[in-house]
Amino acid sequence: MRRALARATGPIRDLSPESAIGILTLGLVLGTFPVYGCPTALCLLAVACFRLNAPALHAINQLSAPLQFALLVPFARIGAAILGVPVHDSGALLSRAGNFTAQALAGWSVTAVPSGLVVYLVLIVALRRNRCRAVFE
Repeated sequence: MRRALARATGPIRDLSPESAIGILTLGLVLGTFPVYGCPTALCLLAVACFRLNAPALHAINQLSAPLQFALLVPFARIGAAILGVPVHDSGALLSRAGNFTAQALAGWSVTAVPSGLVVYLVLIVALRRNRCRAVFE
């Protein structure tokens, strides 16, 4: 059991605190993307673009999968308010699914992305304050 845990946490253990905060924040933001299957592709894209630790980012992505489903309806409601379209619009099933997805994407983009930025900044400031205190003690 200890070997498996050490093997699973190996790539994460070598991260700097700033990298860990960035990966945690990005993994949560991308992991809550409201289209099933897309968070994994977005994480792969982020790993390729930003040269991030892939196992750590995918671990956070997978851990945030329940949040993806839990936030789907709230994102759609926020998106419906932004787009000015009722959530339960009449029409064909495919049209309603497309509208729901567009609403959820709009809700995600105006809530998850800014929230992720705020979480990142708060954690970085807290880390730096903690380091500053450690230096002066």
